[in-house]
Amino acid sequence: MKKASHGQPRRQKGTDRRTLLPVTAAAELMPFLIANLPRQSRNNIKSLLSRGQVLVDGSIVRQYNHPLQPGQEVMVDSSSARGKEVFQGLRVLYEDQHLLVADKPAGLLTIATDSEKQNTAYHHLMDYVREKNPSNRIFIVHRLDRDTSGVIVFAKQEEIKRRFQEHWKEIITERAYIAVVEGPVSKKEDRVRSWLLETKTKHVYSSSQPGDGLEAVTHYKVLQTSSRYSLLEIHLETGRKNQIRVHMQDIGHPIVGDKKYGSDINPLRRLALHARVLAFNHPVTNQSMRFETEIPPQFMALFK
Repeated sequence: MKKASHGQPRRQKGTDRRTLLPVTAAAELMPFLIANLPRQSRNNIKSLLSRGQVLVDGSIVRQYNHPLQPGQEVMVDSSSARGKEVFQGLRVLYEDQHLLVADKPAGLLTIATDSEKQNTAYHHLMDYVREKNPSNRIFIVHRLDRDTSGVIVFAKQEEIKRRFQEHWKEIITERAYIAVVEGPVSKKEDRVRSWLLETKTKHVYSSSQPGDGLEAVTHYKVLQTSSRYSLLEIHLETGRKNQIRVHMQDIGHPIVGDKKYGSDINPLRRLALHARVLAFNHPVTNQSMRFETEIPPQFMALFK
């Protein structure tokens, strides 16, 4: 198969977010996109594919190795990158007959509590799927804290929920967060490991004693620093309750706005934690799926 050819990209009339790429030589789709979208990273291109934003001759294609032939046309539709807004910042990024992936805003609960029954991601997304069919349902696979924004997945059948939860480590291939923490972090990369316990008042804390609680492992990398803050990319090796928040407090750099775990400032009036990337193998099709959202602009504003 010939090397991916650089077609002459052009913007489709009537829109500024759709790019048309003519195919001039046989190639596989992923190498073709990498060659023709030099401003996009490999991970961004994977996200475009998984979200159904790449079309070949008008049909959505998600397979990285999809064969292309001369005369075909590839359209990259980045206009839907932020997804369909369902409710005040709650956006659907992807949906099929088995699952739904959403971008949850900060300040919105995942599920109901004793004090809040209606204003939750679960409630609004349930309304959304029932607009198409009153018998449709969604099931909670995992949760994000009220003040954490970012990517979250729901199942459309109870069996899919069970597959996710019972085989979480095998299905999930990547979970990455962005956080703004207090102070300049001196170690540019590190691994934090502890055993987490929870008090009767639901406060989670670390123990250094192996086996004394649930093992939690967090990896972080410093992306940017100032005299007051550090912007971190965080990858989870385990997914324990409040794990990132506790570990950032443990290293002496609590997440900005996290009063519960050591922060005494809140310039953003929210917790500065965002679930940026969620990647997994589809529990039914085994297709590789990857969803990546933007770093919240208010996070970046702290470094100007």
